[in-house]
Amino acid sequence: MRIRHIADRDWDAVVALEAGVYSDDGLSEGRAALKSRADASPGTCFVLEHGYRTAGYLLSLPYPTFRYPDLGRMEDTVFPSRNLHLHDLVIAEELRGRGLAKALLHHFTGTARSQGYEEISLVAVSGSDTFWAANGYRAHREVAPPSGYGPDAVYMSRPVPGARAGSKNLVRASSHRTPMEDEVG
Repeated sequence: MRIRHIADRDWDAVVALEAGVYSDDGLSEGRAALKSRADASPGTCFVLEHGYRTAGYLLSLPYPTFRYPDLGRMEDTVFPSRNLHLHDLVIAEELRGRGLAKALLHHFTGTARSQGYEEISLVAVSGSDTFWAANGYRAHREVAPPSGYGPDAVYMSRPVPGARAGSKNLVRASSHRTPMEDEVG
């Protein structure tokens, strides 16, 4: 297993994984929207390779607390925020139950901590709030995501484990990376 930053060569696999999970529920966003989210914060978006294939991915970007991306449009703003919004985590269906999601989540959380984020938020869809609650996320029922996220959507958050309050956020808005920055693990 290997976790690394998303590269241009990964988008066909990422789009296929995303469509496979979300199309039936009407939640699939398409390549342009997904790529715009990754372009907003390339240092916090990853693919997980298992064997010789892309087995999963994770997209996240800085977003103000209690707010979330509009699924109907591309990202055009990079928010200065100490909150990192975990927009999407997908593992290939045939590889679920092997701990790959937890490994990707652990890597992501370490990245959030090292980059100075204090909180992680997400919108749980399609009943996934039980998975997220088991991983330390707390539901905020007072925040109602729009209907585009599906009828069971739940806004959730958690502090970044080990984060120091008031630490400097090192996120850069640029989507330009050198090849060495592209390799993570």
